[in-house]
Amino acid sequence: MSASADMERARRLVRGAGRVVALTGAGISAESGVPTFRDAGGLWRNFRPEELATPQAFARDPRTAWEWYDWRRSVLAGCAPNPGHRALARFFLGRGAAGLVTQNVDGLHTRAALEAAAGRAGPESGQAEAAAGPAEAARAALPVELHGAVGRDRCNRCEARFPAEPLGDALPRCDSCGGLRRPDVVLFGESLEGDVLARAYSLAERADLCLVVGTSAVVYPAAAIPLATLEAGGSLIEVNLEDTPLTRSATVALRGAAGEVLPALLD
Repeated sequence: MSASADMERARRLVRGAGRVVALTGAGISAESGVPTFRDAGGLWRNFRPEELATPQAFARDPRTAWEWYDWRRSVLAGCAPNPGHRALARFFLGRGAAGLVTQNVDGLHTRAALEAAAGRAGPESGQAEAAAGPAEAARAALPVELHGAVGRDRCNRCEARFPAEPLGDALPRCDSCGGLRRPDVVLFGESLEGDVLARAYSLAERADLCLVVGTSAVVYPAAAIPLATLEAGGSLIEVNLEDTPLTRSATVALRGAAGEVLPALLD
């Protein structure tokens, strides 16, 4: 089947779907210039990420671990949502059924959702919509973040969440209990939060179409999310630059960059 025929078939699946869930991975953010931080070029002060992004590193040398995450935040601050992020944000803001799940911690889906919601607001919007805060207005397009977000802090003691702040001379402390903060991400050796994973599976099980974008589909338990839609009788569209282990299960596989394929598919 030709690429144009595959695209038309995928569009029909999207148009006919009552509930859509999307799962995104590193591939979509690579188009925004987000590095993986895990290849040979990702060394920082001769440390590998696996040495710093662990609970043990924060317990042993929290200053060095925090300095690495502060550097990561500075790198991500120079990245912006690309047309793929924006197409998904517009799509879910318009539909509001099922939702978006991401393996990424860069916060670009959240930024795209907030930008899209702000773009929809205007003189023609209702009073209730105008009175809602940015996050509430963007709620339908905000992602379930399986691995957390680098742009938030979490207290190691009471698990309260806070917006990220620049690292100063003193290590960041919890405003509520005084405990040491850490980035709100799943560190190496930690399990995904049960309620977050359950929410993602629930979205997938209730969807009749799963859109998988820019993920190798080999890291579990996230890789099982598309299978939940298939097992419930739904369809699967894969968007990737190359084949993955999930390709053979896809109803349609679209080859290309997410920033090019998703606007053509969803807008």
